[in-house]
Amino acid sequence: MIEDNKNNPLTDFSDQIRAVEALLFAASDPLDEKTLREMLPVDTDIEQIMNNLLNLYKGRGVELKRINNKWMFKTASDLSFIMQKEAKIQKKLSKAALETLSIIAYHQPVSRAEIEEIRGVTVSPGTIDTLMEINWIKIKGRRKTPGNPITYGTTEEFLVHFDLQNIKELPGLDDLKSTGLLDSNLPPDMFPIDDDIEKIEENN
Repeated sequence: MIEDNKNNPLTDFSDQIRAVEALLFAASDPLDEKTLREMLPVDTDIEQIMNNLLNLYKGRGVELKRINNKWMFKTASDLSFIMQKEAKIQKKLSKAALETLSIIAYHQPVSRAEIEEIRGVTVSPGTIDTLMEINWIKIKGRRKTPGNPITYGTTEEFLVHFDLQNIKELPGLDDLKSTGLLDSNLPPDMFPIDDDIEKIEENN
């Protein structure tokens, strides 16, 4: 962090807003407030800056989004249909991949064996590979059980794609079915009882 404000030209609040705006536009990944503060004078009101940017970009083609306590600019959700990358990803996912992704999202961290137990069928290596290739899931660690199986969880890219601020915003079972992503004949343990998403958040 820059401690000598005299050596930092960003003394005006309007310039600080512009600086944060530029940093977020240039970043390939979401930035946390600590990273943003390091580029600004010590007395910068980062919370006020973010509120100003939120209002400035509200309803625009590009909006400011908060993802896991980090910030990024993202295409407005109602315009996402024009993004070719999004369309290609949707076409790549099979029903098995969508069900596997749902289990990982709602039960993470979860091992392959646990996914198979919930789905009632074997999970092919290709399904996991596809989800990792599009960066929607990642290895979270190893379970402290015999064999130390690898466990999986979702990524920030998953949150960005589905326009979620954090895991707590995952939709309920009925909401997912209404989108057509999942059919009505799902394994009984596909989703946690009581939709206890807060416990999932604690594990991440």
